[in-house]
Amino acid sequence: MATILIPTPLRQFAGGADTVEVEASTAGEALRELVAAHPQIERNLFSDAGRLRSFVNVYVDDDDIRYLDREDTPVSATSVLTIVPSIAGGAAAAVGAMEPPTALPELSNDEILRYSRHLILPEVGMEGQRRLKGARVLMVGTGGLGAPLGLYLAAAGVGRIGIVDFDVVDESNLQRQVIHGTKDVGRPKIDSAAETMRDINPKLVVEKFGTALTSENALEIIADYDVVVDGTDNFPTRYLVNDACVLLGKPNAYGSIFRFEGQATVFHHEDGPCYRCLYPEPPPPGLVPSCAEGGVLGILPAIIGSIQATEAVKIILGKGTSLSGRLLLYDALNMRFRELRLRRNPDCPVCGDRPSVRELIDYQQFCGIPQQAAAEAALEGLPEITPLQLRDRLSDGDDVFVLDVREPHEFEIARIPGSTLVPLGTLPQHVHELDATADIVVHCKSGYRSGKAQRLLKDMGFSRVTNLTGGILRWSTEVDPSVPRY
Repeated sequence: MATILIPTPLRQFAGGADTVEVEASTAGEALRELVAAHPQIERNLFSDAGRLRSFVNVYVDDDDIRYLDREDTPVSATSVLTIVPSIAGGAAAAVGAMEPPTALPELSNDEILRYSRHLILPEVGMEGQRRLKGARVLMVGTGGLGAPLGLYLAAAGVGRIGIVDFDVVDESNLQRQVIHGTKDVGRPKIDSAAETMRDINPKLVVEKFGTALTSENALEIIADYDVVVDGTDNFPTRYLVNDACVLLGKPNAYGSIFRFEGQATVFHHEDGPCYRCLYPEPPPPGLVPSCAEGGVLGILPAIIGSIQATEAVKIILGKGTSLSGRLLLYDALNMRFRELRLRRNPDCPVCGDRPSVRELIDYQQFCGIPQQAAAEAALEGLPEITPLQLRDRLSDGDDVFVLDVREPHEFEIARIPGSTLVPLGTLPQHVHELDATADIVVHCKSGYRSGKAQRLLKDMGFSRVTNLTGGILRWSTEVDPSVPRY
């Protein structure tokens, strides 16, 4: 039987399994058998028209079926199928040396001592360390991935690092964003990160861009750097960084993380593929949960971010073999690395032989964010109830059924007393267990998932469904501070 490796985002729809065995002779049959056994996976793999979604890649052993016979690609009893969804080519090639500045900066005696363990590496030596000192690296994001990137690039002796971020440090960041500390809560992340990086390397020049990267400023910001390291956490910015790097001819050290899994590669380096070659289109808004909803192992970004930093340093030095043309997959839960081959798509609209994208576009529109906003606005027209109003109704003894549509592990963290758990993903299968005439208040963590559940129930004939605004987070703030926030 062929084996299908189930990525973390889809395991919730496969009963938690990380592998599924199927009887099939082609990749398409294997996927259909998977869907037959686990129907909830279907919408993540196939469009309404039944076509395999473009933001999901399927590999048979180490080959992308898009470059084989697609869904007709043969599989055998020993085949391993890998599903690679967005979490956010050619063969591997030796790294080419970056064009050095006309005059490399000298190293002081203090710097020779500081970087002595580099200098005795033949692959680095004095010239390599001077290359690092003269290099310019742009970090996009100073969160989970940006934290190890900033620490290790600064420690490696990179001379100038730009950081782009407009967020502030939150207490929930500290579980993984090790460049910030408790004292930094409430500070702009670029200030906290810059302070830590300069403490590691006092001679480092840090250039701070306290703004969102947009189509209006991306080319101007990126143009002045040699290498870009992408530590973003949303699809519009990922596509923006990719397209800007291709248009400017900059290598992009890419990484992404979700729960226990990570991906890393180098895009647009030495004629290698770009991000759009791997994911031609973004997933629909809301289909792929964020780390805030899905969670992330705190150590995971340290590993992926360190790989990105390593690739950036290798590009600067012009040594070793880069990840260009290879996608490195890391599964922390099973402590397993896998490597898949990436190919440059000659029909890619950005880096292909006949590119159609010659300037930056509206990436919010490209990723469907306005449509998501419209959908959320439609949800706003449905009845809502505030936590204080719900508290009063419960105190008055009203017959209210409180429906919690979060995941079971979230329910263990915090819950509203008397609530009933039915996760959103399983709600269609359990809707017959609910009383369509009951007065139902539905809630989640912050109100978005419960809004989707409210719409679903309304469409199925439930006429008295109200959404708890702000979810359990607002309940904790306004009603019961003993309920933990997470």
